[in-house]
This record gives sequence, structure tokens and C-alpha cells, in this order.
Amino acid sequence: MSGHSKWASIKHKKAATDAKRGAAFTKVTREITAAAKDGGGNPETNIRLRAAITRAKDINMPNSNIDNAIKKGTGELPGVTYEKVVFDAYGPGGVALLIEGLTDNKNRTTAEVRNILNKKNGSLAGAGSTSWMFTPKGFVSIETDKTSEEELMDIVLDAGAEDIKTEGDYFEIISEPASFEAVKKVIQEKNIPMVTAELTQIPNSNIKVTGSSAKQMLELMESLEDHEDIQAVYANFDISDEDVEKAAE
Repeated sequence: MSGHSKWASIKHKKAATDAKRGAAFTKVTREITAAAKDGGGNPETNIRLRAAITRAKDINMPNSNIDNAIKKGTGELPGVTYEKVVFDAYGPGGVALLIEGLTDNKNRTTAEVRNILNKKNGSLAGAGSTSWMFTPKGFVSIETDKTSEEELMDIVLDAGAEDIKTEGDYFEIISEPASFEAVKKVIQEKNIPMVTAELTQIPNSNIKVTGSSAKQMLELMESLEDHEDIQAVYANFDISDEDVEKAAE
């Protein structure tokens, strides 16, 4: 996971800008609507919806926006129907990518994703080509100066965390998806600030990428994540903190 926490931190800072926040509103609105359509409008019984609402609140989305997005999903309000899309792909240096999105036009989104990949030395792959390289997990990263590893271990292991690792300036806490909410809750109860807390796809192994390939890889990540139809991009790169910071400058 080397480099992932640093990249998550950079994304978090960028998301504070108005332009990025507007894009984040669009993405999370789609996710709330799709989650409500698939699993109902009650976040107590719909885990996917509950996670989407948490994301919305993290970026300060007004409650009225959240409620309207839910109602569009349940059919109480008219709205666009979004289809889930998953793309298996490869990036610079042979990095495996798993790209998830929600779209009202699959052909358009496929063409645009292919174009982004081609521009950054990447390519689409056949269905299932890379998805097997990732495992669904809960992921939390915390800056090491905000707490101690001992304190974290005391609270998160009992809540169901599988592993705690130190990566540079960050603690990374991994859990099964079913334990993610409980792990996050105990951290919040201790008022420990989290850089990122999300349900994600953890790569089973990593590929070391350096120099120009690392820069190109991170530019590809940002281009994909900026696309309105893309909800999440997972990759198995291992990039040093130094290369991540250079690419962000």
C-alpha cells in the first residue's frame, strides 16, 4: 500500500476546492440514488446507502440534496437511471486497474475511459482480467502524529480490524467490509481524525513503479477520478512517497 495513504491525503486536500467539491457532489449523488434504487431508501438496512450518505456528509452535502437523491432512487421523485459499469484495465508499468462507475450511457463512458487510458499509456482489458487481483476491504488511514499504534490496536482490533500497518506518516487499518462501520465508529468515539475511511478494493500484490512511469500512473489516476461517471479507481501500484509528492506538485 506504499504511496496510497499519501495519495489519499493529496486527494483529500484537492477535494476542498470548489471545483472538486462540485464534482464530488455529482458522484456521491449518483451513488446515493443508485444505492437507494438497488437496496431501498433506509440506510439502517442498506449498507451501501449508509456508506454513500456518510461520504455525502463528509463533503458537507446539504441534507436536502441527500434526501432528494434517495427519493430519486426509490422513485418518489423523477430522475435519471444509472447503470453500474466496471472496467478492467492496465496502466503504465503493467499496473492493474479496477475502475467502477455509474453512467446513463455505457457506450459513451466506455469510449471516454478508453481515451483517458490511451493518453496515459494505459489500455482496457477483458472483463475479469484484473478484478481477481483485488479483495474488498474496509480501509482507514490516520496520520501517525494524531495517535499511537498502541492506542489504535487497543480500540480497533476488538472492533474487528484485521491489520494495522505503518506506511510513512500514516497508520493503515484494514478490516473486512462487514466490520468497517464498527472500526470507524470506535475511532470517531476517541476523536481521532481520519485522513480517509472507505470501503475499497485492496490489491493482493503490488507492482513497483518509479520515475516517469510513476508520474504518468498518478496522472492517469487523477484523470480517471476526475471523470464524472467514475466512482472509484483501484490500482496495485507501489510508488514511493517522494514520487507521489513530485507528481502532485
